[in-house]
Amino acid sequence: MKNVILVSFLVLIGIHSLAQQTDIKFLSGTDAANTVEWDFYCTDGRNSGKWSKIPVPSNWELQGFGTYNYGHDEERGKEHGLYKYEFEVPQDWKGKTVNVVFDGSMTDTRVKINGKSAGEMHQGAFYRFKYDISKLLKYGNTNLLEVDVAKHSSNESVNRAERLADFWIFGGIFRPVYLEAMPAVHMKRIAIDAKADGSFRSFIELNQSKADYSVTVDLFDLKGNNIGISVSKSVSKGETETWVEGQFDGIKSWNPEWPALYDIKISLNRNGQVIHELTERIGFRTVELREHDGFYINGEKVVFKGVNRHSFWPETGRALSEENHLQDIRLMKEMNMNAVRSSHYVPDKRFLELCDSLGLFVLNEVTGWQDGYDTIVGPKLVKETVLKDENHPSVVIWNHGNEGGWNFANEKGFHQYDIQKRPVLYPWLLKNGADTFHYPEFNQGIGRNVFGNDPFMPTELLHGLYDGGHGAGLEAFWRSYEASPLLAGGFLWVLCDEAVLRTDKEGTVYDSDGNHAPDGILGPHREKEGSFYTIKEIWSPVQVEPVTINKQWNGRLFLKNKFIYTHLNDCAFSWRAYKTEVGTTKKRLTGSGVVTNADAEPGETVRVTVDYGDALQEADIFEFTALNHEGSELYTWSWPVVQPKEIAQRSIIGDNTGQVSVEETDTNVRATANGIEVVFNKKDGTIQSVKNANGLVSLNGGPVPVGVETEVVETNWENSLDGHFQFVINYSKYPGQAVWKLHENGLLELEVQHISYMIGKYGGIRNIDYIGISFNYPEEKVEGITWMGQGPYRVWKNRTKGHNLGVWQKAYNNTLTGESFNNLVYPEFKGYHGKLYWAKLETTESDFTVISETPNLYFQLFTPGTPQDARPGTSPAFPDADLSFLYEIPAIGTKFKDASELGPKSHKGLYRGHPGDEGYPIKLWFDFR
Repeated sequence: MKNVILVSFLVLIGIHSLAQQTDIKFLSGTDAANTVEWDFYCTDGRNSGKWSKIPVPSNWELQGFGTYNYGHDEERGKEHGLYKYEFEVPQDWKGKTVNVVFDGSMTDTRVKINGKSAGEMHQGAFYRFKYDISKLLKYGNTNLLEVDVAKHSSNESVNRAERLADFWIFGGIFRPVYLEAMPAVHMKRIAIDAKADGSFRSFIELNQSKADYSVTVDLFDLKGNNIGISVSKSVSKGETETWVEGQFDGIKSWNPEWPALYDIKISLNRNGQVIHELTERIGFRTVELREHDGFYINGEKVVFKGVNRHSFWPETGRALSEENHLQDIRLMKEMNMNAVRSSHYVPDKRFLELCDSLGLFVLNEVTGWQDGYDTIVGPKLVKETVLKDENHPSVVIWNHGNEGGWNFANEKGFHQYDIQKRPVLYPWLLKNGADTFHYPEFNQGIGRNVFGNDPFMPTELLHGLYDGGHGAGLEAFWRSYEASPLLAGGFLWVLCDEAVLRTDKEGTVYDSDGNHAPDGILGPHREKEGSFYTIKEIWSPVQVEPVTINKQWNGRLFLKNKFIYTHLNDCAFSWRAYKTEVGTTKKRLTGSGVVTNADAEPGETVRVTVDYGDALQEADIFEFTALNHEGSELYTWSWPVVQPKEIAQRSIIGDNTGQVSVEETDTNVRATANGIEVVFNKKDGTIQSVKNANGLVSLNGGPVPVGVETEVVETNWENSLDGHFQFVINYSKYPGQAVWKLHENGLLELEVQHISYMIGKYGGIRNIDYIGISFNYPEEKVEGITWMGQGPYRVWKNRTKGHNLGVWQKAYNNTLTGESFNNLVYPEFKGYHGKLYWAKLETTESDFTVISETPNLYFQLFTPGTPQDARPGTSPAFPDADLSFLYEIPAIGTKFKDASELGPKSHKGLYRGHPGDEGYPIKLWFDFR
């Protein structure tokens, strides 16, 4: 008998122990990569009028149903999606409180359980809502869930806030659906305010209170070790709300550089027995917005370096997977960002959990693109936002809408429910102590930004479009902003191109709705555009002060610590030196090592010395790498050790014992040396054709001066006394003179007079997009290029950072940035490239190499196509040529701004000087051998 009683007692204890937890049962899949099929009926559009299957979570347009719409469409689909799903509920859940929880459903959602309404219709797409369905369930039996989702809301303020918007608008249950089962008496809410000093207070709400209870709080590290002493608080019968306060010593505070997390367990007890238990993963951190000063996290003034992020994947819309979230966060951190704005809606729970653990500040936004929710729906959605996300340490700011998408009366909900009292901002307003003006010009503005009295951070900055914006102009903006103590940060627009897979079109079509959505730093599948690396360098938390590195360098680097919480002793630094070889990517390591004693607190600059020995005596390139405490690269900088002339001179050595023969016709001059034949036009000195031992090399039509109006006034040619052939071209204006020389070894030399020639006669030049010389070569014959210079991405005048000096190679592609989504190959082949040393053009004929002796020379490699919906600011000028060698190139603008509005480095070219200035002519060597 005793044994039976004991067994019964143990069973009861086991059941009781299990009952302490909140049980979760997913009815849908957990994310877009792990879905569950439900029955589905679409009322209009594609595949409508019949029952079929659909994966949940998903957006139904991506699954072949209904109507695709971008928010700017005049006609928008109004179909409903009807869902059915049968599920089992355990018998032992009877007597518990069982909720059905929806993490996101677009848009108006009605729910039935076993044919009966679960509660009032929910309105608002991006928010968690739930119904208590305890009395509607059949325990131990099969139950039927029915959901009616209307894409178009019956509340016009919801449509104005969420669907009359500059983004894709979808329909469907796009986030998980699950059951949560709790004891009959349970904690329905726990809100935790854990400060950086280890103090905490927690607000706890019970669903009912029919007896005396107590609440116990325990803290654990992520290995399960108990931290400190339990904190308890009594709750008297009839009380459903209580506060628990305490202190945990020895904790590590949370910040994005060191995202320390803990598990806090809160237990509800009755008569010494745990009747409900909840565990939250938290971080200890303190958030302040100090008036006329800035944002402080854990007592340290922060600068948010962030980006706006849509929850988006081309094949699944707003329904995302674990890998989607991880990839976005890792890419942001790779760009040295520390913050993200969840534009323009509340993000997935899992995204915030990963921001907590990997380390990103989050601006969490209630929707309202350019119009706000009314005072009926709005307060409910503000409450749902706070209650869902209040305990995430990554969430440091609430955004109340966007660009007019707010109702000021609804703000009070944030203050009512958020026990942490986070700042509430209005993106693009100067309000509540912060100036978030969108898309400022460089010199913005009178009494605002750098000229203002309030912390400023544009919550949308340098609007991308195709290859414009983002990194283009960022250096000028950021260095100007950093001069102000009121800088609080900036958020670039936007992380990725929103080009969605159109399942309603033939073939594979990715649609960005013209120029509405190709605004990303990344492509739709997260392909890296050139701005990615520009941002990475400019926002690196380690900055290297400007330095010239050559063979006489003293080895000193000055490192500025721009971390907020990290000492440079926690980072690692290394260096390498290389010798290169013209025409190949081969390079030889001449030395390498590490740098120690980088002893600098945040905000300090330290001098370190690189003990490079004799490594630079043979080197062409020096590289320096900084790694953070996790071993991730912050940035790798590179410098030339030698001038272009030095590499050119050691590369053009050859046998000059041969002879140059010359033949003339009425229109041309043919010069031949060492098997190389070059035909020049007598009238203007341009190349007409080139041949080598393998046949024709189709370079022709140059040099032609570009960027200024000029004409050829005279040409002459001769065999010089030292044995080479010389052809001289004189111009009316720039460049004044150009001289061809064909040497006995077959090398063809071109020297074009420097622009200082313009000073004596014309007083200089201004408003220049580009200036230099150009040639033609058939694009269809090009297979690739290998070169030494900045790379591997193209540059613009205002986007040279992040594109390191090195030896690069890339195959030909015809990518239109932000448009050719079916064949989006980065880096783009065509465009301007910086700091050319040499380039080997790989062709279907004979490869040939051009070697430059001119420092800081730009190289035009064909002209990229113009996207069909390009705006003027993102369509910079190019010479009407295939290959150009240039002193100056244009800047690129943004979606809304011309380049001229983006600061000094974005202005058109200007050259002034004095007679007698010694400039650098364009001097090139063409090797067709």
